[in-house]
Amino acid sequence: MKKLLLALLLVSAPAATPAGDEPAPSSLDELKSMIAEVLEEQDVPAVGIALADRDGTVWAGSLGLADRERGLEADADTLYRIGSTSKMFVALAVLKLVEQGRLSLDDRLSDLAPGIAFENPWEGTDPVRVVHLLEHTTGWDDIHLPEYAHNDPTPATLKEGLDFHPHSRVSRWVPGTRMSYCNAGPPVAAWIVQQITGLDFEDYVQFNFFDPLGMETATYRLDDNVKARGATLYSGGKPQDYWHIVMRPSGSINASPRDMAAFLRLFIDRGRVDDWQLVSEKSLARMERAESSSGARAGLEVGYGLHNYSSAHEGWIYREHNGGVNGGLTELAYLPGAGVGHAIMINSDNGEAFREISRLVRAFETRELEAPEVAEGKPPGPAALQLAGYYHPINPRQQLAFFITHVFDVRKLWFDQGQLVHETVLGGEPSRYLPADDTRFRSDKTGRVALVSATDPLAGDVVHRGTAVLKPVSAVQVWFQLAVAASWGLFIASSLLFAPVWLVRWKLGRIPPGGAIRVRLWPLLASLCVVVFLAMFAVGFGDPFGQLGGPTVVSVWILVSSALFALFAVLGTVCAVATRGSDMNRFAWRHSAAGSLLHLGVAVYLFAHGIIGLRTWA
Repeated sequence: MKKLLLALLLVSAPAATPAGDEPAPSSLDELKSMIAEVLEEQDVPAVGIALADRDGTVWAGSLGLADRERGLEADADTLYRIGSTSKMFVALAVLKLVEQGRLSLDDRLSDLAPGIAFENPWEGTDPVRVVHLLEHTTGWDDIHLPEYAHNDPTPATLKEGLDFHPHSRVSRWVPGTRMSYCNAGPPVAAWIVQQITGLDFEDYVQFNFFDPLGMETATYRLDDNVKARGATLYSGGKPQDYWHIVMRPSGSINASPRDMAAFLRLFIDRGRVDDWQLVSEKSLARMERAESSSGARAGLEVGYGLHNYSSAHEGWIYREHNGGVNGGLTELAYLPGAGVGHAIMINSDNGEAFREISRLVRAFETRELEAPEVAEGKPPGPAALQLAGYYHPINPRQQLAFFITHVFDVRKLWFDQGQLVHETVLGGEPSRYLPADDTRFRSDKTGRVALVSATDPLAGDVVHRGTAVLKPVSAVQVWFQLAVAASWGLFIASSLLFAPVWLVRWKLGRIPPGGAIRVRLWPLLASLCVVVFLAMFAVGFGDPFGQLGGPTVVSVWILVSSALFALFAVLGTVCAVATRGSDMNRFAWRHSAAGSLLHLGVAVYLFAHGIIGLRTWA
């Protein structure tokens, strides 16, 4: 499931760039050389890079091949897909209207866009507002597979895109409490801009941002220049067809390194273009600050602002937005105080290579900067010590995946030498925090408040760690769920291994027909359904939009295998009860009965989370 989500998402989750003793480039030429080595070692065709500081563009260019099949070299004018970095223009467009007094971040969505379908059970007291669309605090699920899979070469209008599959736009919790990344919010905000200005959103961005910034080739659509100058994208080493994203404001822009250098300087120069204040410094400061979640109100100093979030490199806090499409990854990041920044675009989905290039660029940018000082923490008080324990996230980006994260993405908080330590139970690098007071904790690397305790109106006491919202859970529940999952996996493996043995014995007449066979058969069939279910998803990973975004042989088998699994789990349990006193091998009965009970328990859990009878195209 994780691999599927990574294949689908228009943006990677905000994450810290790892620190360490890796080599750092000391000059621009050395940086280029080291990046070229990454391209060769990781089999990445090309990278486009823009570097800028307060004096202007340091470098805008490319390394490698824009198209391997034709042997075309990439350069400063090669166009890359920038994915969700496109969302920054939605926030800028809204802030431009806010500056003009034509819009407020606190305006209600229902007042501004009555024709846009959405559901919010708390609308009377906690309405969805414009700020929630930009900070991803609507509570909506991320867009569903049919929206990702929509790929009409005759692009839909913005309204047609919003009307195509509105089912994800349902608030799962009170708006303005939890952040959860959602590709449906930006196009709704873009629709509001379109309604207020009377211009198509793409035209509004062209006139108010692309043209003034000098982004001469940036475009949302597949035009003649993109056909001529666009980099071919490669997923798993295979060239990809152009993706006509139905939610264009969320991730459709094509831009060159030269374009991105111009865009980057807007943030470094704090909204100025030459002598013109295109966007106010106040607007950019608001763009870089999260305010609408419970964690932000409790004092978080990092997180997702208005389509602009924080990430850490060693001791420095960058502001950025990155993006991904099938076969392409992008990052635009800058240090507001230092006045340096970069954009990186590759025509590959190689995340490891992308992260290493980003690390090299950030190491180059910060090589002469003085590392920020981190003040010592205070001794944790009684209230802070109460935070120690187990937690699981309760703000899933895609509700479909919650059944997995609820069990396996368990976190633990504990204190060590006065510091609060966060770690994932099933492995991962721990993070350490210095108490600022009983509810706020600063990163030991950056000194910024990055973890806070807060109260959620539905979940009660919670912890906000960056963009994750964590709810306390008992150790008994954590280990019981993991034990059940491990036992279920062991039973599936053992049932498949034992099957040839008892089938042969049955054929030889050593196992009588009837209950002794049925009690073994039903859990075996349930196990085989699990194997088919996973196998179909593995096949679907190769082409998630084509195989899972609509009714296909693969997606229908996912539905059928999940439904049959539940049926066989029930039949197995009934049969186990009916044969409990029968004259048969007691180990075989206990093994089969325990397996059927495990299958039944898992089936109930999966049914509660919408996985039984799953229609990936719905």
